[in-house]
Amino acid sequence: MPDTPVELKQLSRTHLYSGRIIDLYVDEVEYPSGNKTVREVAHHPGGAAVVPLTDDGQVILVDQLRYPLARHILELPAGKLGAGEDPAHCAIRELDEETGWIAGSLTKLCAIHTSPGFCDELLHIYLARDLRLSLDGHKREEGEFTMSMLILPLRDALAMIDRGEITDAKTIIGLMLAAQREAR
Repeated sequence: MPDTPVELKQLSRTHLYSGRIIDLYVDEVEYPSGNKTVREVAHHPGGAAVVPLTDDGQVILVDQLRYPLARHILELPAGKLGAGEDPAHCAIRELDEETGWIAGSLTKLCAIHTSPGFCDELLHIYLARDLRLSLDGHKREEGEFTMSMLILPLRDALAMIDRGEITDAKTIIGLMLAAQREAR
């Protein structure tokens, strides 16, 4: 039988920062015992990522400079939800912006909490099929100018996960779920 969950009582919330991507808060909370502590919370509006899979089993990834890591990493095309934006629309928009590919069909694979220990972000992951190239090419924003595209067989991307060459969580989850779906 599972333990009974313990709830925390929020005593106060201090808003520290509002940024382009996140808002930061510090909450004072109380345990049922009466002991008090603080919780740091990053509020994120959520996002969407897309596994673009061609008819011949190729996946389209982006190689992107991630400033906090001080290096480039391979990722799925992804982005932040606009206010009130449908996650599927966000996935389609980000695929086109970052790669210049347009999805003919979109299937939701899952939604994940990316870092629930401190952040409330919910990221929706989709599989895009029936791809075609946009006549306009990609439409990257200035912050994405360090990005390039890599197209490779899905099986090669999975091998890169095994070798530790792909480390981004959303990308690992998306690729593995896409491979699982394709194997059915």
